[in-house]
Amino acid sequence: MQVLVHGSELAAATASAALASVGHRVWWWPHEDMDWAALERVDWLNSEPGLRERLDRHRERGDLTLIEDLASLRRIDIHWIAVSPDQRESALSRVEQLVATLDEPLVLVNNSTFPVGTTERFEALLPRDDQYAVALPDMLEEGRSLATFERPARWLLGSEAEPATLRVQELLRAFNRREDVFQIMPRRAAELTKLAINGMLATRISYMNEVAGLSDSLGVDVEYVRQGMGADPRIGFGYLYPGCGFGGPNFSRDLMRLADVQHQTGRESMLLEHVLDINEAKKETLFRKLWQHFDGELRGRTVAIWGAAFKPGTARIDHAPVLTLLEALWAQGVRVRVHDPAALSALGEACGAHPLLELVDGNMYDALEGADALMLVTEWKCYWNPDWQRLKRELGAGLVLDGRNIFDPRYVASQGLVYRGIGRRASP
Repeated sequence: MQVLVHGSELAAATASAALASVGHRVWWWPHEDMDWAALERVDWLNSEPGLRERLDRHRERGDLTLIEDLASLRRIDIHWIAVSPDQRESALSRVEQLVATLDEPLVLVNNSTFPVGTTERFEALLPRDDQYAVALPDMLEEGRSLATFERPARWLLGSEAEPATLRVQELLRAFNRREDVFQIMPRRAAELTKLAINGMLATRISYMNEVAGLSDSLGVDVEYVRQGMGADPRIGFGYLYPGCGFGGPNFSRDLMRLADVQHQTGRESMLLEHVLDINEAKKETLFRKLWQHFDGELRGRTVAIWGAAFKPGTARIDHAPVLTLLEALWAQGVRVRVHDPAALSALGEACGAHPLLELVDGNMYDALEGADALMLVTEWKCYWNPDWQRLKRELGAGLVLDGRNIFDPRYVASQGLVYRGIGRRASP
């Protein structure tokens, strides 16, 4: 098929690479807010496993062509829209431009996170009876976007026209061989389902963080509680891990979008507001533990932070806990040395040349130089099994603050270090 992909999001880049690799002829039209000259320099594109290499390979082979306008197009079977939520109006105007240029059968795939009902707005712009708009919400996982596109657990397809459904199923047939993973439903249902899924996942995380806080107050190791809850088949273990807050360009944004949908229908979502409030408060958890350990005497101290990205496998720091944590530490005059395998460039751009910030590239142990305590913020695999005796020698106060509960408290304490996690603690 002839496929036009519009957008500069991870979803657009991934769709372009994956669709070109299975025989489709793909034309990628980056959004004007971030053209290819800017895109090819961004950290997330170059750090996403296999993505940049795949894009470059298919551009060289001619399966994938970058375009800046519609002049070079002669026929399009699929118009795939994957832009950010604030680019909705420009996406609508691009659709008007497309149908004025190409008068032929067409299926428009809305792969963006827009307000519920936007796919219907797209279809209203299509003048022919054989032109359709469907909703196919972005379900990618950053850090493994190609894997989740090519081996999906499910596709939420919002389609109310059989010809459109068949065309999209054919488009994605190469990624649907093991079993039929399409869940077909009305367009509004698909749009709302995507938001509702992230709302539920965020609620589980925030609830578990509340339980972790209660465990701390009662002197209970939250790991026992988590294991007991997860063993209940009505609950399960997914997204039941307490931590120092979630971030990312999509998760937080989808929650706010769902809250906006509730508000627009005259319903106030007290639950979602509390979920967001809990998450923002949790981003300061490690700072509060540091404050308690030193009885508020923080000025002049140095803290090492391992991990800045909002999750392992990405270079992004959008809404990442480290941003809130840094502000709290700097307000108390704490010097911070940060190591991250991928996100230092993004952190440097966000924070500038702050006098209390040092970005440590290369060896993660270099961040410990002169530090009183270590904060683990992002659970990159390289941090899971550190040299504990080296940490004991380097950390002045021997304090390890584990924001992701990846370490064994008893083992850390047995190495002569003070351990404080999320609902977990141990001392030498």
